[in-house]
Amino acid sequence: MESVLSEVVALEDLQRFEKKYNAEVSAGSVSKGTKFEYAWCLVRSKYNEDIKKGVALLEDLLPKGNKEEQRDYVFYLSVANYRLKEYEKALKYIRGLLKTEPNNTQALELEKLINKAMQKALKEDAFVLSADGLVGMAIVGGMALGVAGLAGLIGLAVSKSKS
Repeated sequence: MESVLSEVVALEDLQRFEKKYNAEVSAGSVSKGTKFEYAWCLVRSKYNEDIKKGVALLEDLLPKGNKEEQRDYVFYLSVANYRLKEYEKALKYIRGLLKTEPNNTQALELEKLINKAMQKALKEDAFVLSADGLVGMAIVGGMALGVAGLAGLIGLAVSKSKS
């Protein structure tokens, strides 16, 4: 399953399916198969903008597909959102799939990986927040020392001027 999440489409494949998709767009009618193939390539791109285009195509296909097609669309929507680090959206899609197919092993495995990624992201966010807090405290502490030092110098100057 992790290979599905990390696989990057070959540039030649992406270009081939993009050309086929654009030719059908120019002709005025894009088949579901062509749109899905192009979306599937986009989802496997290393560029987030491509993945987002793939998500848009899959979302457009979703209400138009039969049950089996919808399963594929939802699965790849989950994969795409995982790759975009949109874990809550990915989880929403995969749980929707699991409602209709609770024993789908690929979906169950993907759900585990999404949950694991969410936990990791939460830990990283907590670390960043605590590190930011430490930096903030150091800045405030440094400012307090600076103010105290300045007050000491002013006090020293005042006491010397009186004598």
